[in-house]
Amino acid sequence: MQPILTGGAPAPIGPYSQAIRAGEYLFCSGQVALDPATGELVGTDAPTQARQAMKNVAAVLKAGGTSFANVVKTTIFLVDMSDFAEVNTIYGEAFPQNPPARSTIAVAGLPKGARVEIEVIAHLG
Repeated sequence: MQPILTGGAPAPIGPYSQAIRAGEYLFCSGQVALDPATGELVGTDAPTQARQAMKNVAAVLKAGGTSFANVVKTTIFLVDMSDFAEVNTIYGEAFPQNPPARSTIAVAGLPKGARVEIEVIAHLG
């Protein structure tokens, strides 16, 4: 196993890695809308936060040697399911063809007061 760390995404705020390369897969930790430079939450609405979270995921994927094209499974965590349609549209921009399997889960809260968190698993081949 190999931990992945990039300055292009926020530094972990706890005892975890941004991602772990294990065999032919990259397991990425969930990303919220933290600005990698400041560690502060970007935006107050779900669409703005979803865009930043996806940028953070993209940076981790790149550091791990892959991209959205190789993502096989995602999980989206939402504080409010009424944000689903807007977040879904932004999320879908990263997967114009062959979208991965996905789960969307309503949660009571997320780190730093975020409204959206997105995690992915990608194939490295």
